[in-house]
Amino acid sequence: MKEEKIIVPANGYLMLFVCLVLIFGGITAAVVAKSPWFIFAIVAGLFVALGFIMVQPNNSRVLLLFGKYVGSIKKNGFYWTNPFYTKKKISLRASNFDSERLKVNDKLGNPIMISTILVWRVQDTYKAAFDVDNFENFVRVQTDAAVRKLASMYPYDNFADEGLTEDITLRSSVNEVSEALEKEIEERLSIAGIEVLEARIGYLAYAQEIANAMLKRQQATAIVAARHKIVEGAVSMVEMALDELSKKQIIDLDEERKAAMVSNLMVILCSDKDATPIVNAGTLNH
Repeated sequence: MKEEKIIVPANGYLMLFVCLVLIFGGITAAVVAKSPWFIFAIVAGLFVALGFIMVQPNNSRVLLLFGKYVGSIKKNGFYWTNPFYTKKKISLRASNFDSERLKVNDKLGNPIMISTILVWRVQDTYKAAFDVDNFENFVRVQTDAAVRKLASMYPYDNFADEGLTEDITLRSSVNEVSEALEKEIEERLSIAGIEVLEARIGYLAYAQEIANAMLKRQQATAIVAARHKIVEGAVSMVEMALDELSKKQIIDLDEERKAAMVSNLMVILCSDKDATPIVNAGTLNH
């Protein structure tokens, strides 16, 4: 398999001078000498004019001579090449690709919607021009394939109630997932001479048919975690209250009254609504 060959053609300004000399010199000589032979100089000048080529910054030209690869021009400037060369333009600028939202299954089999944002550019003009049919379409197809493979390797999220404690998830491990995606896409696009500058997840969500159920599940998980914190704090506050009452000898409570006090305090501290107190106007024994 051939490799990219960088060439620098002849200076275009010098050949432009030669072209103008042939054309205008041939016209002048033909008029003055009145000889048809100077027409060949005019034709030669027009033929030379077919070889001019201008390469803009971050662009390239792939040159072919009757189907044979001659080389690639990557340096910007004004050049002259063999008029018989076929010149194919390939941009070297960075390009953005925002893939469509794909419906795939994650590692746990949950249907999710995912898309990726890819920044890429052509690095090897020979591979981009001849090793694949259409390198731009190749980038789109292989990126979608890489995203599908990546989504099946990781779960969308962790679920503590099921004992799922994956180190890497699609939702929380943004950097790790982006690195894995970039590596996967780069391996696939290397055959086309494409350099991957950046790859990251652009959109990620559960599919519509399970989105509501998963939202309720996440809300339930958050509520349980919040309740756990509230109960933990309430127990600490009740323990502190009993210790302070006993330490300062404000009141001597037996076990039954301690149990009642703990019950009342736990209800007040753990309730999600304001408690309504009931004042006992009698004695503690009634």
